[in-house]
Amino acid sequence: MPNERPKPIGEVLQRFLDQQGLAKRVGQATALEAWPSVVGPAVAAAAKPLSVTSDGTLIVAVRSSAWMNELSLMERDLLEALNRANPSAPLSRIRWQIAP
Repeated sequence: MPNERPKPIGEVLQRFLDQQGLAKRVGQATALEAWPSVVGPAVAAAAKPLSVTSDGTLIVAVRSSAWMNELSLMERDLLEALNRANPSAPLSRIRWQIAP
């Protein structure tokens, strides 16, 4: 289209992600970066997010079973905080696993 002006790359990328049905997954993956600022330094030192599954489950590796127990009790609050940080791509749950 010779008369069409160039579009910002962000706009083109967003349109592509929307068309491919990937926008929500990419949005959910931002939880990996947001984790330390959302949970605070103590939790971030004991638990590291690994991935987000296609159903919106955040997989988090924890340092010990004691931390796993403590964080599982805080799961609802952590999910709410993560989803407030990115309401356009909410997570559905958190699954904990002991780090190797």
